Amino acid sequence: MSLTVSKNKVVSLSYELNANLPNEAPRFIEQTSAAQPFVFLVGSQQTIPEFENNLLTKKKGDGFNFIIEAQNAYGLTDGDLIINIPKNTFLVDGVFDENKIKVNHELAMNDADGREVIGLVKKISEEFVTMDFNHPLANHTLHFKGLIEDVREASKEEIGHGHVHGPGGHHH
Repeated sequence: MSLTVSKNKVVSLSYELNANLPNEAPRFIEQTSAAQPFVFLVGSQQTIPEFENNLLTKKKGDGFNFIIEAQNAYGLTDGDLIINIPKNTFLVDGVFDENKIKVNHELAMNDADGREVIGLVKKISEEFVTMDFNHPLANHTLHFKGLIEDVREASKEEIGHGHVHGPGGHHH
């Protein structure tokens, strides 16, 4: 008997993801394969909720092809996440590294709680570096097309830890 994609099941799938902004042609983002599938625990909040919802009740061998609108994917751009940071924050030994800090380059920084966040340099002025901390796919409609490679019961340990263990998953 084939298991269906549902809460507390481990799902392995291969897919191709394309994304687009409004009025733009889709562009390729990423692809997984049967040899290196995306593996996740359903219901563990590891994926976009609508992604999981589109897979519910599918079985091993089932294909899928669906679109997730931007507001249900990585959301719309939040202006509060576009921040002017004083340029002197980026000085190393009193020098601003123009080779490292460039417009359209991503930088790893720490938020107020010490967590690493990735920001995109949008603008550099005399006083500020304008950084965008929105997800890179904010405002993008996502198109997933793929195949359910496997569905299995999650172990009690996986459910307790909230992630997959073993091949394709997290290893302790």
